[in-house]
Amino acid sequence: MKYDEAVEYLQKKGHQMSWGSDLGAIEERELTLDRALPVFVINYPKELKPFYMKENPDDPRTYKNSDLLAPEGYGEIVGGSERETDNERMIAWLREKGESLDNYKWYLDLRKYGSVPHSGFGMGIERVVTWVCGLEHIRDAIPFPRTVARVYP
Repeated sequence: MKYDEAVEYLQKKGHQMSWGSDLGAIEERELTLDRALPVFVINYPKELKPFYMKENPDDPRTYKNSDLLAPEGYGEIVGGSERETDNERMIAWLREKGESLDNYKWYLDLRKYGSVPHSGFGMGIERVVTWVCGLEHIRDAIPFPRTVARVYP
């Protein structure tokens, strides 16, 4: 479902949510609580995501990205996007947000002479394990959790 549809669905369910608000654990749970299969939420607003995502040509307010939400209320397990390949667009976005280009020099340098169209994603292994194993809390899926008694694994 598109981000727009997710916001509309959540509003109908009584959530105080407006377009441009991020989906937190409560909203993700609501979107998937009654589902038996994972759902992709696509095309989030630019304000919610990092500069290196590709703009959605069908709606310039959004990026070409997605979050995969596990069913039964488990929440996000994978996030991904098509990556921006135009260095000038990334520089313009960073300047618009008041970011120092020095902090991103290493990344911008990678794209300085061009880049091939590409995508990337990040998977929360503990989140996937929590869902697949039907665990009640993610802390039960973390192999070496930090606790009051143990800061280092």
